[in-house]
Amino acid sequence: MQVEEKYMMRCLELAQSGRSSVAPNPMVGAVIVHKGQIIGEGFHRQYGCAHAEVHAIQAVQDETLLRDSTLYVNLEPCAHTGKTPPCTEYILQKQIPRVVVGCLDPYPKVAGKGITMLRDAGVEVITEVMEQEAMELNRFFMTAQRKRRPYIILKWAQSRDGYMDRIRTDASEKPVQLSTPVTRRHVHKLRSEVAAIMIGTNKAWLDNPFLTVRHWAGDSPVRVFPDRTFRIPSSYHLLDGKVRTLVFVPGSMFEVQNPPLKGTGGWRGFQVQKNIEYIEIDFSQQVIPQMLDALFERKLYSLLVEGGASLHQSFLDNGLWDELQIETAPVTLGNGVKVPVYKFVNNK
Repeated sequence: MQVEEKYMMRCLELAQSGRSSVAPNPMVGAVIVHKGQIIGEGFHRQYGCAHAEVHAIQAVQDETLLRDSTLYVNLEPCAHTGKTPPCTEYILQKQIPRVVVGCLDPYPKVAGKGITMLRDAGVEVITEVMEQEAMELNRFFMTAQRKRRPYIILKWAQSRDGYMDRIRTDASEKPVQLSTPVTRRHVHKLRSEVAAIMIGTNKAWLDNPFLTVRHWAGDSPVRVFPDRTFRIPSSYHLLDGKVRTLVFVPGSMFEVQNPPLKGTGGWRGFQVQKNIEYIEIDFSQQVIPQMLDALFERKLYSLLVEGGASLHQSFLDNGLWDELQIETAPVTLGNGVKVPVYKFVNNK
């Protein structure tokens, strides 16, 4: 392993210490090396607080060594004032002569400006060191900045003959259990790693799911689902107010023509539970892009879609996905709800 990669690998390890599915900021680690020895380390600990470069610099006991050191960081140092001052100015203030960067920051207020500012001031800047690994670590953030939508994971379980469930028309009928205790833990681990989780209206009505993290340690994601006809009862788990929940509903025009029945989930004129936000969208237009726009606006940069089949198919048909996770159980159903049709294409 080359020297540059050795220290960049350490940056990536540190960056994961600041992992958070909810925070919109990327995971960043920084290392300061003086004559082959690490003299300072840091990572971005919390949204709105000091960045990794600042923590690494402040960890150096003898600041005079900074003038003959190299700063390694997996993401381009910021060049703008946000919730914190620009890291580039702090690097220049401390007279660090050399900076090694994993990948550029696609955020419009940075996007190469940090590199340019450092180079214009005479700092030697090396880029694209373990670039793919750095981008993969922050794929949620990268996708959000480049595509203006969350990173989308489609996940479902299926039988060996290609069915997701039996045909059900009554909420009292339980779904087929295709997951095992081991794969169920994996799903809950995945839930703990994303900012939001989405489900379709029909699946929400049939399953009455919690969509929370219970078989793994971690925070539950924001629950998201559309409800065009106010079909989900207020007694359902999704509307219990225990976890932040976004419900996409039709605008006022639909409400005037088809007012919701009292007790079917609430809307204007009804008591709304804490942690539940109703968001109006136009159901006569494409629904998924509108929902993704709302998630992006709320800085929810990763989304796990757990079904049902129609919702998955809509995402696939529109090319709105980044990752597929499919669990195939050793079960034969013979008939039922067919799995979505998809092709493996380069969707990046």
